[in-house]
Amino acid sequence: MYQFFVEPSQIQGNRIVITGSDFNHIKNVLRMKAGEEIAVSNGVDGREYRCGIEDFSEKEVICTLRFIKEDGVELPSRIYLFQGLPKADKMELVVQKAVELGACEIIPMATGRAVVKLDEKKAKAKTARWQGIAEAAAKQSKRSIIPKVTEVMSMKEAVAYAGKADIRLIPYELAEDMAKTKEIINGIRPGESVAVFIGPEGGFEEKEVAAAMEGGCIPITLGKRILRTETAGFTVLSWLMYHLEG
Repeated sequence: MYQFFVEPSQIQGNRIVITGSDFNHIKNVLRMKAGEEIAVSNGVDGREYRCGIEDFSEKEVICTLRFIKEDGVELPSRIYLFQGLPKADKMELVVQKAVELGACEIIPMATGRAVVKLDEKKAKAKTARWQGIAEAAAKQSKRSIIPKVTEVMSMKEAVAYAGKADIRLIPYELAEDMAKTKEIINGIRPGESVAVFIGPEGGFEEKEVAAAMEGGCIPITLGKRILRTETAGFTVLSWLMYHLEG
């Protein structure tokens, strides 16, 4: 079943109106007809609105609500992925897979060892591109929200921003053994928000790890093998998904 996102104002009682690029996609690309069922989310309340297409106007798809599916697909905790800027187009993969794995927000970071350096103009363009990828991934994975990709932050800004999370984790090669990491992960309760800090190629500088720990980040290990930056985040998100939904 196809899923689309709308603004809350587009859901008016039993009437749902779809406009913009989704209107064109439904009518001219998918060639859907009256009577077919689609899923709609407003990106706010976590609900999935199942509705039937009633009619097409010049610029709108007019739908009628059939029922609301409230057993949502979202994780019981908000997960924030802080990702040091990787090389090439790896950030696009990171955003896509982080959305699929349940992250609610992705925060790109400009760190000391990051090869990629973005000026303000390029950073804004990249952020818009990443946000588009997040929306597409949210539709594909049937998310009920569109995770936000923030503007690029410095490490100092990121640590301060993560202060709103209940638990803050930073994978680090000098962290204690896996038994300690398992204990930390297993101690996270549904409803507690979690921030995960991932370094770029080459990892974090020692002073960055120290600053993160001063800001309340708990060092964890990802095992005996060295993981690529794009793999490290997926590993932690997968652990959290398994633990929180278990």
